[in-house]
Amino acid sequence: MTKNEKTDRKQVGKSKNGVPENPHKKTNTLNVTLLPGQTEAQATAEIIVSPAINAALLVHTFCGGGMSELEESLQASVNKVKAGDLSGMEAMLTGQAAALQGIFVSLAIKASDQTLLSHYQTFLTLALKAQAQSRSTIQALVELKFPRQVAFVKQANISGGAQQVNNGATSERLETRTEESQPLKNELSQQIEDTRHERETLDFGTKTTASRTNPDLVPVGKINRTKKRSR
Repeated sequence: MTKNEKTDRKQVGKSKNGVPENPHKKTNTLNVTLLPGQTEAQATAEIIVSPAINAALLVHTFCGGGMSELEESLQASVNKVKAGDLSGMEAMLTGQAAALQGIFVSLAIKASDQTLLSHYQTFLTLALKAQAQSRSTIQALVELKFPRQVAFVKQANISGGAQQVNNGATSERLETRTEESQPLKNELSQQIEDTRHERETLDFGTKTTASRTNPDLVPVGKINRTKKRSR
């Protein structure tokens, strides 16, 4: 091996200043293609509000990776969800639940090693929060995997009579119940009519007509009294 070959091998994986290059170096470049008739301001606005790009920015900030590659991968996941493929979401929730469970175990072990009450409470509180988040994640996963069945209830209201709830009954059963409620409806109508008649009979504000047994009364004249009152 010649001297030049050794020098070339040493230069592999190093930058110009001699510092080794990081293969996971963060690249802040995002390749954007303008659509026909679209301005740069419109493209920038779409980038700012894009869910896939926002998520890619967070992943890029915390974990590294190229922005364009992350955006393409996240956009592919979004398209799968739109098409009804939730396998990626199920895998993500499963991983999150397992990660939160690991955090819970780690913090609970640290809490058991503490001698000060304040430190013990802090670690144990954080551990229980992680455990609660893990449980919520598992519950979300179950509801995503096995959605709840929604029941639609039909309700028929009969004015002036008893109310009934029809939960998928046939038309024959509905007609039978309507016929059975008809006598009750007539009885209630008769009671209302009798009550109205009693109110009209007992109305003291109405003026009665004159008759032989009940002639019109005339004002009473001045009563004669003795001029000198007795003591």
